Amino acid sequence: MLDLAVLAVFIPTFFFVSITPGMCMTLAMTLGMSVGIRRTLWMMVGEVLGVATVAIAAVIGVASIMLNYPELFAFLKYLGGAYLIYLGFNMWRAKTSFKPKDDTQQQIGRGQLFSQGYITAIANPKGWAFMISLLPPFINVDLAVAPQLAVLVGIIMLSEFICMMIYATGGKSLRLFLDKGDNVKWLNRIAGALMMCVGVWLALG
Repeated sequence: MLDLAVLAVFIPTFFFVSITPGMCMTLAMTLGMSVGIRRTLWMMVGEVLGVATVAIAAVIGVASIMLNYPELFAFLKYLGGAYLIYLGFNMWRAKTSFKPKDDTQQQIGRGQLFSQGYITAIANPKGWAFMISLLPPFINVDLAVAPQLAVLVGIIMLSEFICMMIYATGGKSLRLFLDKGDNVKWLNRIAGALMMCVGVWLALG
């Protein structure tokens, strides 16, 4: 089982990364305003399962490297930390505008909404890169991997769902808030700073 220090770093970092405007959050807001919250839940379920798929695949792939090639994993740990610092720096400098697309069809079916969310999650290359860089270093190979992975993936799924609900229910009010002043810029800077700190922590830990 993960210790509290690990969770204290992982939970806020992933939450702030999740809540920043991106593909899935934009989709949740757009659908929330166009087809309603209840129907948007189908997309959210697909997206959450897609994120879980990416997370599990990333950890299983890198865990095999941990066990069989410890020297290579040490290199990947430094590389992953450097990549997180790079991502955090880019988030810090990210554009401040937030303009969701409004081209959602009103009559889209539940299956289409589910698949739209799932495909959006697994087709996002940044999501794969982030999971590969961030998740494996939080896994202690001296302990059972499955329980640790279950906890981390559970946190990820809950965080993603909460953030999408915020965007979907916030609708136009949240959109106006994000477009006002420097709100998006500061949100990106908080997430970017956390990610850069985690990158340094992972590389030096």
